[in-house]
Amino acid sequence: MQNESWILPDGIDEVLPREAAVIEKKRRELLDLYASWGYEFIIPPFVEFLDSLLTGTGSDLDLMTFKLTDQMSGRMMGVRADITPQAARIDAHHLCCEAPTRLCYLGTVLHTRSDGFAGTRSPLQIGAELYGHQGIESDIEILRLMMQTMEKAGVSEVYLDLGHVGIFKGLAKQANLDAEQETALFDALQRKAVPEIEQLLQAFDIDSSLAAMFSQLAELSGDDALERAESVLEQASEPVKEALAYLREMAQQLKVWLPDIPVHFDLAELRGYHFHTGVVFAAFVPESGREIARGGRYDDIGRVFGRARPATGFSTDLKTLIRAAAPDSTESEAVKSVFAPWSTDTSQKVLIDELRGAGRRVICGLPGQQGGAVEMGCSETLINRNGEWQLVSV
Repeated sequence: MQNESWILPDGIDEVLPREAAVIEKKRRELLDLYASWGYEFIIPPFVEFLDSLLTGTGSDLDLMTFKLTDQMSGRMMGVRADITPQAARIDAHHLCCEAPTRLCYLGTVLHTRSDGFAGTRSPLQIGAELYGHQGIESDIEILRLMMQTMEKAGVSEVYLDLGHVGIFKGLAKQANLDAEQETALFDALQRKAVPEIEQLLQAFDIDSSLAAMFSQLAELSGDDALERAESVLEQASEPVKEALAYLREMAQQLKVWLPDIPVHFDLAELRGYHFHTGVVFAAFVPESGREIARGGRYDDIGRVFGRARPATGFSTDLKTLIRAAAPDSTESEAVKSVFAPWSTDTSQKVLIDELRGAGRRVICGLPGQQGGAVEMGCSETLINRNGEWQLVSV
């Protein structure tokens, strides 16, 4: 019988040395980037009680979360599937600052199923969150930081996809949809299943003008989506028009702050619908149907922790970024290694310490080992000549 004990579960991957070196290098660069913008690094726990972990996130994250029983308290715990709610808890409960708070993080999350980030169920999530400011300016700052993240990671030809959950929410409220109807219409809209949308609208017996707006919402995407929305949503409620005005203002601001980034609008895109409260956005690269970064506004999530705060942020999977980057931007610089044959000579130890102190990589041989400098990937070796250790090329 074939030994398959080495096989990993579907969607669970491991990172081997060469790629791990690249990821670690980019991790340092990105966290340094966030620090230069004033974002403070936090390390939330990998598991915590379920009621805290899932607060305010809706059913989407619930289905993505692995659950287990705490043997000490008997309470249900969850393995985090997203660090963003944890950051919101930290801001609301621990920091208690009235001024805007900027937080960043990096850590593994675990999903019960793939959520679209390159098919993995164990993303290395990195992101930034801004709390305490409600307005376009903070959303623009987060978008700028997300695009600098793409640049720093070596990802080129990125375009943005923007939407606003307030448009669908406003129409649903205007139509007096109940929770079941809203969910059914939301699901059909995400699939852009226009015939199914029209069947649902007929079954719901919605006013004809509202039904027309819902059915056309699925087609309001593209560079000119906001212009077409002016006439399509002319009879929409004030909250819908405010959401459209917000997107128009963002479009103008992006021309100033990110003039070289193509922007695509999709008014039927409702990613994170049960979590987000305003603008939502994602970064894509050509020839890939998967987003490589996502974010948006999620005001008031901290209410259950005692402090309702405006919030906006983004996150991505660092492993996905590295794999989407241009090859020459992710090549790990070859580290010139030195091989030191086994010796008890203290003068060799002194030289090894000096080399390591200067940033060199020194690999010490072991008595009786197979292979030497070449097999260990070393370009130089230490040899003893007339009682003096010298560094020579292999």
